[in-house]
Amino acid sequence: MPLSEDEQRILSEIEDHLYESDPSLAREVAQTTIYTHAFRNLKRATVGFIAGTVAMVALLSASFVFSFVGVLIMLFSLLWGFDNLHKLGRAGLEQMTSGMRGSAGLKDAVGGAGAKMRDRFNRPEGDEQL
Repeated sequence: MPLSEDEQRILSEIEDHLYESDPSLAREVAQTTIYTHAFRNLKRATVGFIAGTVAMVALLSASFVFSFVGVLIMLFSLLWGFDNLHKLGRAGLEQMTSGMRGSAGLKDAVGGAGAKMRDRFNRPEGDEQL
């Protein structure tokens, strides 16, 4: 159900008042999506997994028990990461990585090589080049 003109005007006034009273909060609300929290936790879980791996390898020579703590950190980080990846979903992952697609990234660099390889293998038999 669309808003009436009065409701739209009131909502616009509230928004203007928010921008005037607390611009940092308004900016944060404008930039935050429903997927931001899950993506941030996914990055934290990745850092935790790497830290657990480093702890496991570094502490293996000191004690098996301390090394096992590193394994537990890895396990919990992995589970936390999968949980947040599930919360993020395909749509959220596409939304969060859409900024990366605009620039010439890894896909453009590797994509050209992949196209060249496909062209090389899809040539007709008599079209050999030395």
